[in-house]
Amino acid sequence: MLGSYLVQSELGDFNSDEYTDTSYLKDFRFSPNQTPELESKVMELHKTHKGQTPSEAELHYLENAKKLAMYGVDLHPAKDSEGVNITIGVCSTGLLVYNDKLRINRFAWPKILKIAYKRNYFYVKIRPGEYEQYEQTIGFKLPSHRAAKKLWRVSVEHHTFFRLTSPDATVKPGILPKLSSNFRYSRRTQFQTKQIPIDREQPSFERTLSSRKIPVTRSLDPLHQQNNEANKEPINKRHTMPHPPSRVPGLDSSPAKKDKVRPVLKSISMQYSSFRY
Repeated sequence: MLGSYLVQSELGDFNSDEYTDTSYLKDFRFSPNQTPELESKVMELHKTHKGQTPSEAELHYLENAKKLAMYGVDLHPAKDSEGVNITIGVCSTGLLVYNDKLRINRFAWPKILKIAYKRNYFYVKIRPGEYEQYEQTIGFKLPSHRAAKKLWRVSVEHHTFFRLTSPDATVKPGILPKLSSNFRYSRRTQFQTKQIPIDREQPSFERTLSSRKIPVTRSLDPLHQQNNEANKEPINKRHTMPHPPSRVPGLDSSPAKKDKVRPVLKSISMQYSSFRY
């Protein structure tokens, strides 16, 4: 479907006299493993888009692209409690867990109480289910401390932007050191963005031919004439873990036992974030 909108935007309406087979699609790359069957399907769908302008075809392309399962998912490689390679995805609805490109688990934002990272481990504290009595902490092993911190930070940003009406207020640093991170998402949330009216002129831009050598069609005839008159080259166009411990500092709500006072090393301290709804 996406490929057919791309062809409609580039070549215009399907011409049965000119496009007798799929050879007119040879310069297009719709997927890494492109097959003749895929090109035939694109050709059949291209016939159904008759009358669409390049801008309309590109709008339909975007409308269909955002419906894809992996659209807007930020992927991070990790390992589960049994050492199996998995991928953790962060998106607008929560955290997703994939194994061999198949989604095996999903943690929606309303079910997540806290997230934290320590060294190269990333922890998620889950609310108890309908038939569960206690909260559950799930841990994942990341390739490095930097990767764990990045996953934690991306999760905080996604949760704040998509779930909250406004970001958390910035906390002024105190005298005593804190175990939690100072990072706070301080930009506009999705809710705030929708509340701001768009008051600007319609943007103007010039539609350009792609770098491929394709025949000029009705959809791009005016542009082709402009390029010839200006004697300019066409501009390139891009279309586009071990098992969790019994108690995790920062995630365990039970009061900690008093231990001897020891210096806290910032590099190994637990960085956590509690979610509000």
